[in-house]
Amino acid sequence: MKKVINMSKPMVAIVGRPNVGKSTFFNYIIGKRVSIVEDTPGVTRDRVYGEASWRGRNFTLIDTGGIDFSEEDDISVQMKQQADIAISMADVILFVTDAKQGITSSDNEIALMLRKSNKPIILVCNKADNYGKDSPEIYEFYNLGLGDPYRVSAVNAIGIGDVLDAIYDNLPEAQEGEDDSLEIKVAVIGKPNVGKSSLINKILGENRLIVSNVAGTTRDAIDSNFENQYGKYVLIDTAGLRRHSKVDEKIEKYSVARTLLAIERADVCILMIDANEGVTEQDTKIAGEAHEAGKGVIIAVNKWDEYEKTNGTLEKYTKAVYEKIPYLSYAPILFISAKTGQRVDKLFSLINKVAEQNALRVSTSVLNQVLAEAVTVVQPPTDKGRRLKIYYMTQATTKPPTFVVFVNDKKLFHFSYERYLVNQLRKEFGLVGTPVRMIVREKLEKGEGSNTK
Repeated sequence: MKKVINMSKPMVAIVGRPNVGKSTFFNYIIGKRVSIVEDTPGVTRDRVYGEASWRGRNFTLIDTGGIDFSEEDDISVQMKQQADIAISMADVILFVTDAKQGITSSDNEIALMLRKSNKPIILVCNKADNYGKDSPEIYEFYNLGLGDPYRVSAVNAIGIGDVLDAIYDNLPEAQEGEDDSLEIKVAVIGKPNVGKSSLINKILGENRLIVSNVAGTTRDAIDSNFENQYGKYVLIDTAGLRRHSKVDEKIEKYSVARTLLAIERADVCILMIDANEGVTEQDTKIAGEAHEAGKGVIIAVNKWDEYEKTNGTLEKYTKAVYEKIPYLSYAPILFISAKTGQRVDKLFSLINKVAEQNALRVSTSVLNQVLAEAVTVVQPPTDKGRRLKIYYMTQATTKPPTFVVFVNDKKLFHFSYERYLVNQLRKEFGLVGTPVRMIVREKLEKGEGSNTK
């Protein structure tokens, strides 16, 4: 049985028509740039979540895409649906308008929709840069029938404290929160239109994220808190990384940066590949980012239900994937269909295992037992009559497992022998789905370096 977690925290939704400053307001309150802010209507398309606190009360703030009743295209319709979901989830609603433009027909329609929700509504008149001065145009907002408007300037941080006080006054009574210390952060990564949002929607069992056949629909990195019988997770949907030559808009550059940040804060990355296209150059680029970041990785080959199969197809396809991205040979491969749900449930046991392996810590004594056996089986290399000596090994850090090897001469520690030792560690401890780092340090033998002239 699955459910969205952290519902003990009250939720505050920010709604309004496009380009009234909702994301700027959102970013200021949570104290960091989570939502993309750009002077282009409709930049924020999905629900974006952030954690906020005021006067000792914690709450979840939800940024939404702009509601535009005049547009009937697929994306606009889904943006309105996302806003509807946010409104239904929220305990308090912030209705953001543009003080400079005044009331529009869309504002009136949104106000009508919000009044039907029967929830506390705080009317925010943004872009009121002359705070404290008499502004007669503000008075027209009383016509919306939502009470006193709050004059703010999100850009200049004017009047926001008053809005936060109003939020505080309308929050439900505090409830005991849930422990999120065991949450596994999972970033779903891949090129545009590979099915990342479809996968998360299938997992959540609701239309949590906008799904469209238009490449690049998801622009922000979006978190979904989720719990099922396997554990607690934070699922992070990301914008697909494009070729650098095609990243010519500021918004797209923001999206790429967000994807890289999502990878950085994830425990496990699910790299989605289109079964019909195979591993592309873009896939290798994205895979490289996750590998270099030291994250646990699972390769999910999506749209497997559409792929034509014969005898031995699975084995051949697996081999082809690893040949294209050999540095991810440690990553398990799962063949799925986000559309039908085929093998999606199997992801969770893999996520748990990979997260555990990425955080694995091995005692120094056990490490050196394995090292001694490995050195006995395959002698360290020599160069010009001098043999590599490995004194001992210890683990420095986890995420990924990083081991320090002390030797007599770093130059003698050839890459091939490092690879051999890493393979022995994997053979002994598994280390499935995680990269392994090895740091080489020189340790002087007795008598070396003691003489001074």
